[in-house]
Amino acid sequence: MIRFILIVIFVVSFLILSIPVFLVEWVIGKFRPDWRDKSSLRIVQGAFKGVIWLSGVKLTVIGEERVPKDQAVLYIGNHRSYFDIVLTYARCPGLTGYVAKKEMLKIPLLSRWMKFLYCLFLDRSDVREGLKTILAAIEQVKRGISVMIFPEGTRGEAASELEMLPFHEGSFKIATKTGCPIIPVSIHNSSALFEDHLPRIKPVPVVIEYGEPIWPKELPKEQQKFLGSYVQGIILNTLRSCQERENTL
Repeated sequence: MIRFILIVIFVVSFLILSIPVFLVEWVIGKFRPDWRDKSSLRIVQGAFKGVIWLSGVKLTVIGEERVPKDQAVLYIGNHRSYFDIVLTYARCPGLTGYVAKKEMLKIPLLSRWMKFLYCLFLDRSDVREGLKTILAAIEQVKRGISVMIFPEGTRGEAASELEMLPFHEGSFKIATKTGCPIIPVSIHNSSALFEDHLPRIKPVPVVIEYGEPIWPKELPKEQQKFLGSYVQGIILNTLRSCQERENTL
């Protein structure tokens, strides 16, 4: 419970103290948008690293070298915890916009930082608005901004992390329409950090594993047609391997 309280105090303090920073970042953005993008990214990543440190999580990262550093990518991950965003965003090598639910817009200050960092807000109840979000993500990738999306559409709450909801195929148009690579991101045991015993935060081991880049146009046509199922299968296999390694220790 102490870790939870410390993280809440840290996050609230960061958001309040960052109010004057918004003005500075806004001024910088008027003259050098690229400088503002880089500084905003590093500021938020620094705050997230602070949250990770306070959580005490024992984080193992595998395959990070597989992520291309010279172009935008589409990160696709499984989603079991609010910490998934914190853990993965702190490691993004370049500017990356996450696709978040539109309800996040109601959170003051945090939503402003998210907008600075090109996050997109998805209305899950409106198909037409959802399509607009995907089109906006396509434009961002064309501009060199990576996108991270959790294509289950919501945070998984099944007893096992292997029981995922189907991946929405529409999410993968971001890659097929831009030609960017897909990076599977398998996140193992993150729900044990917080969601499995709310509101306590327990310093458990969590594994993030980045898969080999997937170039949709290089896949057989059948796999291109069901790209969501194909990528989900890769993530499932990786999670199974994580569990097997864990069981042998």
